[in-house]
Amino acid sequence: MTNHTRWADFILVGLFGQSQHPALLCVVIFLVFLMALSGNALLVLLIHSNTPLHTPMYFFISQLSLMDMMYISITVPKVLLDQVLGVSTISVPECGLQMFLYLTLGGSEYFLLAAMAYDRYVAICHPLHYPVLINRKVCLLLASGCWFLGSVDGFMLTPVTMTFPFCRSREIQHFFCEVPAVMKLSCSDTSLYETLMYLCCVLMLLIPVTVISGSYSCILLTIHRMNSAEGRRKALATCSSHMMVVTLFYGAAVYTYMLPSSYHTPQKDMVVSVFYTILTPVLNPLIYSFRNKDVTAALRKMLSVGPVFQEMGK
Repeated sequence: MTNHTRWADFILVGLFGQSQHPALLCVVIFLVFLMALSGNALLVLLIHSNTPLHTPMYFFISQLSLMDMMYISITVPKVLLDQVLGVSTISVPECGLQMFLYLTLGGSEYFLLAAMAYDRYVAICHPLHYPVLINRKVCLLLASGCWFLGSVDGFMLTPVTMTFPFCRSREIQHFFCEVPAVMKLSCSDTSLYETLMYLCCVLMLLIPVTVISGSYSCILLTIHRMNSAEGRRKALATCSSHMMVVTLFYGAAVYTYMLPSSYHTPQKDMVVSVFYTILTPVLNPLIYSFRNKDVTAALRKMLSVGPVFQEMGK
């Protein structure tokens, strides 16, 4: 019999082990989960049901909301269900699937944020060419490319991670199967793989960050040259929303995948993961709705439909 049990279930330590009030924490996470799903679903519905929002910028925002709904659904339902049922195990195939999905969605979101920055660059710096450069076909190609590149990340890292022998404790010091947490259980030398993973993550972040930095450098120069105070204010408002989302998402990714292991502890890793897997999907629709007049106008229009139907029924 070998020293390791490749197909034995993993044990997820979870979020509730260190909490003094696990039931309260469970309720809070459940409410946050519902807020994330309802907020993003509402944003997608508003964008697809209102003609003024049928623009490239809102198409990309709807894609971001779709990714966020899927992203939070990969981890949170199992976390809550395990707490309610009193179980903490996850099978190897389930762990691999969870890992693949969050890597794919995370990678897709990195590139989507870059596509959104490019969209704003063309809209602000080349407004006359915008309908030609960012037409429906280009939007679909960019969105498809983001999903494809994200899946490449999942297909590269998941199989290699899950084929390592695990002969140490089966306890994953996390609430889901994140690559660094799973790698700590391996009894083989993973230093080469960790280096390759680091280079892969640098590349996955470097390309979008370069696009985002270049786009916003040009945007800031264009805004500085604007004579219209109203145009300058509108451009800054649009871009500041996007930059808030970029800072939140990329900051967490840099900590998780690019900082040396000496900076990491299981507690810190879980806090950061909670931030970008649970809180960020809640914040994104708030950032893009409350700071955006078009979305708030569409929401008011939707809410006003109810009284109209009531009047017609009388």
